[in-house]
Amino acid sequence: MNFFDLCVAFGRAIGRGCKALWLLCGKMIRLTYRYWWLVITLVILAVAAAFYYSRYDNLKFRVSAVALLNGPTIPQFEKALAPITSGQMLPEDARIAGYIYSHQVSNFKTYRVIDAMADGTPDYVDYKNKVALTDTLKVPMTDRLCVQFQIKVRDMGALPDIEKSILELVNSNPALQQSYEAFMPNLQEQVAFNHRQWNKLDSLTSHYYYRGNLNESENVREGMVMVNNSDWKVRLFLDEVYAQQAHTEQGDYRLKLAYAPVVLENHFAVDTTPSNSRRKCLPIGLILGWILGCAIAEIIDQRKAIAAWLKK
Repeated sequence: MNFFDLCVAFGRAIGRGCKALWLLCGKMIRLTYRYWWLVITLVILAVAAAFYYSRYDNLKFRVSAVALLNGPTIPQFEKALAPITSGQMLPEDARIAGYIYSHQVSNFKTYRVIDAMADGTPDYVDYKNKVALTDTLKVPMTDRLCVQFQIKVRDMGALPDIEKSILELVNSNPALQQSYEAFMPNLQEQVAFNHRQWNKLDSLTSHYYYRGNLNESENVREGMVMVNNSDWKVRLFLDEVYAQQAHTEQGDYRLKLAYAPVVLENHFAVDTTPSNSRRKCLPIGLILGWILGCAIAEIIDQRKAIAAWLKK
């Protein structure tokens, strides 16, 4: 089969699918007309259920935050988070257990954080799980993971305590504690090395600028020190100084946040759009009620054939 035959077969399949869908919609319309009392009743019940489910005190909001891992790997963190995600095997003394068992929080999920600029900083969260782990352009970060769950509007006041209880349970995990203890000396040494390099660049710059190694007739032009009475140039170290300064500040920031195996750079942020708003629930209830009503109407319409089949 060549490409043209494949396109023809694909087009015919789409045509058959559209025709079947058209016939199904026509049949559902006929059933709605013949058993209007049944279909309308189920539609009204479904819409009422959707209306009740989307009442204000039952609205659910998604909250999310990016967890910074100081030593633990993402599989280790997900394993430590598994009791919260599944709602099972939670320690009896865990504060988060009360919120989960009372359904104040639910639907825990994790998503990878993507570094799209190859600069070691997070750019966005892959909520649709489209980025492959082997992608070399959009790289999933290994030290950050987005945690998301749902909370009802009436329980929003407990969100700070929920955040603390999640971190408390995760950071008490022995595997995460062990990874953290191995990570901290390396991070401290890296920060100290950055400061030593900064001091070296500062000393080198001071040597050229302030210790009389240049002639008094020097001129500064385009990042170079031009010495008028000779043919050589002394290069300024501004690019290296700025790069090292940014690198040093980044290490200091990371060390400041490394007070636990897992920390949050920011508190949990609340999505202002409810996940069960009436704008979403009412159309879904209407469609489901119509489909269910037509299905029951079809069973009633074919009751004699069904009874004869059952007697065989």
